[in-house]
Amino acid sequence: MSSPDFPRFARLLMVLALAGLTAGCFQPLYGDRASVGAGGAAPGVLDKMRAVDVMPVVASQAGRLPRVGGEVRNELIYQLTGGGAGNTTAYTLKISVTSTNLQVISDVNTARADVQNYGIDAYYSLTEVGTGKQVVSGSTFSRVSYDIPGQQQRFAGNRGLRDAENRAAKVIAENIRNRLASYFAAGT
Repeated sequence: MSSPDFPRFARLLMVLALAGLTAGCFQPLYGDRASVGAGGAAPGVLDKMRAVDVMPVVASQAGRLPRVGGEVRNELIYQLTGGGAGNTTAYTLKISVTSTNLQVISDVNTARADVQNYGIDAYYSLTEVGTGKQVVSGSTFSRVSYDIPGQQQRFAGNRGLRDAENRAAKVIAENIRNRLASYFAAGT
């Protein structure tokens, strides 16, 4: 039971009032609202992300990796622009990728791989076009697993690998997009 001086309803009203006071302190990261400075409206995070030109991805190996690099680039362009047209280029983003494919679980009777682990390591750098200054650089990775159903189902194994490559490429694109959004929002 609550004390008679401060009923439960009054406590609830006080909590709601405090929550209402702090509601204006938060701004969504990907909000389309531009920040207003002393010189007028400055571009928001979405506008800055739309001004990034994603260069073709450099793949360290031949074979399947150039297709995966293209998948990373396409996914990142979509995530930065939202599927719309980009703004005037203010930044260039360069990405290079490497991949690994490791056997995780093997069948004890046949010594055949049952589960594989596909991984992508990506290195990226964001450069301002006007100054040529590198403002962000870093690396990210993604590891996904996929099943190999058996020797008789080679197409299913290839399709599983392709699906793993696409999932890993999407994770890489999301990681890079999040890092760029963090830079555009905080400046660091």
